[in-house]
Amino acid sequence: MNRWLVCSIVGLMWGNCLIHAETPWVIYEGSDGPGMDKHIVLVSGDEEYRSEEGLPQLGKILTKHHGFKCTVLFAIDPEDGTIDPDNTRNIPGLQTLRTADLMIIATRFRDLPDEQMKYVAEYIDAGKPVIGMRAAVVAFRLSSKTYECFSCQGGIWKGGFGQHILGQTWKSHHGKHGIESTRGVIVPEAEDHPIVRGCEKDLVSHGCEVEWGGAPRAEDDVLDEKRLLCERWGGDEAEPSDQADGEWDGARFAR
Repeated sequence: MNRWLVCSIVGLMWGNCLIHAETPWVIYEGSDGPGMDKHIVLVSGDEEYRSEEGLPQLGKILTKHHGFKCTVLFAIDPEDGTIDPDNTRNIPGLQTLRTADLMIIATRFRDLPDEQMKYVAEYIDAGKPVIGMRAAVVAFRLSSKTYECFSCQGGIWKGGFGQHILGQTWKSHHGKHGIESTRGVIVPEAEDHPIVRGCEKDLVSHGCEVEWGGAPRAEDDVLDEKRLLCERWGGDEAEPSDQADGEWDGARFAR
């Protein structure tokens, strides 16, 4: 598909934003509100959770209702300029992090070249805030050694960017992936937490739970407990873990 045509369709879908072929990202200009004069860069790029759809929606909400300027970046096929979540080696526009006040990242296993990763490294080194979503605990799996510390399989930072910066990483799936599911139960102490405001108290996920890289830290807030179910779309609870009640089970808690 013609690159300009792709961008035109994207513009029609996402409303009042700036996008063109030389800069294949979208910019929502800020307005009045608590976020006025603040810049958020939202970095998409995963092949499972449709961050290339969700982050533009989030950016538009943050602009329209809160006044932030939002820049949304995408995994781009360098050959034809289309958004391609399966392309792990190209997210143009990361230099916009140099003017960002916040980075929201929702990438998974990206293998970015050094000339793009350097902007992420600069941003982190500056001590600016980061919000990680979905698979951002394994945001990078880099073949280059230059920024190996960010890689989820690197040997410098244990757990890479996810565990070192966000506080947690991913190890494996707990249970029968694609067959069993999980029930998320909001813990009583967190029922009034703003993150779970408006959520149902008993949620079923179609995928089995993931096993994290370790127990919550003392300063972490545990919001819900994950219970493995026998069927993909619900059903009875599966057999409990071999660990005794009260001990940490990486498959049962989320933050």
